[in-house]
Amino acid sequence: AVVSTQSTGSMADMPFEHDYKCYPVSFMSGEGRQDVDTGGKIIMPPSALDAVTRLNIPYPLLFSLRNPVADRTTHCGVLEFVAEEGRIYIPYWMFRNLCLQEGQRVTVKSGNLPKGDFVKFQPQSPEFIDIHNPKAVLERVLRKFACLTRGDTISLNYNNHEYELCVLECKPADAISIIECDLNVDFATPIGYEPPKREEVPMEEEVAPLVVDSAFTAFAGQGNVLGRRKKKAMAGASSDAAAPNVIVRGPDLDFKIGKIVFTRAIPVAGGGDGPGSQFEAFAGSGNTIKQKRKK
Repeated sequence: AVVSTQSTGSMADMPFEHDYKCYPVSFMSGEGRQDVDTGGKIIMPPSALDAVTRLNIPYPLLFSLRNPVADRTTHCGVLEFVAEEGRIYIPYWMFRNLCLQEGQRVTVKSGNLPKGDFVKFQPQSPEFIDIHNPKAVLERVLRKFACLTRGDTISLNYNNHEYELCVLECKPADAISIIECDLNVDFATPIGYEPPKREEVPMEEEVAPLVVDSAFTAFAGQGNVLGRRKKKAMAGASSDAAAPNVIVRGPDLDFKIGKIVFTRAIPVAGGGDGPGSQFEAFAGSGNTIKQKRKK
């Protein structure tokens, strides 16, 4: 490995800096490393470990990756030092953020990042809001990350579904370390999300007023017994006085929300059609078919 040198300063003050050919983690020989592809750490060659040890680089080891062709930079940690010499393997989402091609050279440089206290993500699809507890899921995923960079789009896998989150904001710097820190997380509105539309309440239709039948009177008839003489009506008694007209019971068409009205049979003053209008059973005259003989 080639280590950058400076004209002044001690060996401990020198950063680690070297150019490597960069490949996605899927290019690693042997079994696939899914743990690398779903995190924010890279795999470097063993010579890099010797170099950072001789330079007394403080832990945790944090590096910046820069693509000089596209002028794109991101930050990462290191997972293992088992890559072939001259190569590094990085997660595919990081490979895409740097706009790299397979085998293209990137500059790896060690550095120190401040501990973060705030980060804001924006989901790249509205499906992210279907997760029951997104903050708990994100907390579990971020354990595989060492740092975050503003402008990066990270990838997380949950329930066999891949979600992408863009890092909109970091505090106190544009690149922060998230190792052993209290990090406040916030979410912006997902791209493509449309709030549910409120249903319009239809206007109340005008209803007809309550119709009162003043002619009908319940149980207003007079009892009669066959084989007995009809009793004379009491003097001065009115047949319709004992059976006042009432309001017909029915639905309350003037119902208002929050108000309950109990409708009862209420007498109506001035009701009735007069004494002659009362029904009287068996009040007709009798007739016989056989006429009496004349003497």
